[in-house]
Amino acid sequence: MAEALVKPQPAMRATMKRAVSLLLAALLAGCSTMVPKGPQQAPPPPTKQPGTTQPGRLPEDQRDRVAVLVPLSGPEAGIGQSIANAANMALIDSGGQGVRLTMYDTATGAAMAAQKALSEGNKLILGPLLSDDVRAIAPIAAAQHVPVVAFSNDVSVAGSGIYLLGFTPTESVDRIVSYAKERGLGRLAALVPNGVYGRRASNAMLRAAENTGATVVSMQSFDRSPASLTTAIKRLGDPKGYDALLIADNGRIALAAAPLVRKSGSAAKLLGTELWNTEPQLAASKVMSGAWFAAVSDGLYSQFAGKYRARFGKGPYRLSSLGYDSVLLAVRISADWRPGTDFPLDRLADKGGFSGVDGAFRFDRDGIAERVLEVKQIGMGGVTVVSPAPQGFGDQ
Repeated sequence: MAEALVKPQPAMRATMKRAVSLLLAALLAGCSTMVPKGPQQAPPPPTKQPGTTQPGRLPEDQRDRVAVLVPLSGPEAGIGQSIANAANMALIDSGGQGVRLTMYDTATGAAMAAQKALSEGNKLILGPLLSDDVRAIAPIAAAQHVPVVAFSNDVSVAGSGIYLLGFTPTESVDRIVSYAKERGLGRLAALVPNGVYGRRASNAMLRAAENTGATVVSMQSFDRSPASLTTAIKRLGDPKGYDALLIADNGRIALAAAPLVRKSGSAAKLLGTELWNTEPQLAASKVMSGAWFAAVSDGLYSQFAGKYRARFGKGPYRLSSLGYDSVLLAVRISADWRPGTDFPLDRLADKGGFSGVDGAFRFDRDGIAERVLEVKQIGMGGVTVVSPAPQGFGDQ
């Protein structure tokens, strides 16, 4: 087969990369040519393989094969389907004719899904969502030299061909601690949940404090029960001994902890992580007013969510943006990836990073996504940005 029939030539590659950039700009601008004007059906399934998106007319052997592994049945089906829908949107919106996308259900067994995906010739895996599923497929993908861009936030599964696109606590803790210290809040305390996330957040806080010159005066863990949370707050010690308190857990836990913290006599500034970004009730709580947390920008995500709602008739799960951004990444790299060959792994190490609905990101040497984050402040009835995210990694 002639090379010209297999892949767009160098003269076209810049055009393809520019198309992805223009896509993101159109999302932000609400481009009328891209936003459906009413509820629409999801793309119809192909005649041969359910779950395969075919937005272009290129023959099978002229497209890079990419698998998306998410739960499409069982208790996590809602979020899995939302990610799959977002992945389909990205492929259609970007005009990614050089990519063939196929969905595989991990609820029936992640290892089985990975084996099927590899047997069908996929050279890149996007997903899975759960860390246990990532562990299950890791040796299977490694044996075939197929990289995995997973949606998990468990950094312990990264490395050896596994790249994590999920939101991890390390950067959000570092960002919020640095911001607090810059504003004179240098005596820190923390409430962290037992488990992997809590351990990561604890380590991140200790490092961030050391790097900024802040002092961690108390750090208490809890098991998310009301009694345990109450005990942990009492063990923080003198309520006047710290001027900022990190609640390194989701917004629901923050809503439960904040009144107890105030009842203890503490007037400390409340700080949060990226987990707070998915809890709309925070802005309705008087006791949370004035709290800060660090997370990705919601600017482009709001545009994406509007498009998603118009297309599928309901709003997306917040993590669905990972499906969208991972496909944008695949489309961008497809310009340098000849169908049927191994994925060009070196492209994932691009220090300039990639752009997506959740802003700029790049993978560090451990395969973990680094992101640019903004600091948000909770107020009665809304959330405002008090420290914008850098435009790129050169601004950090």
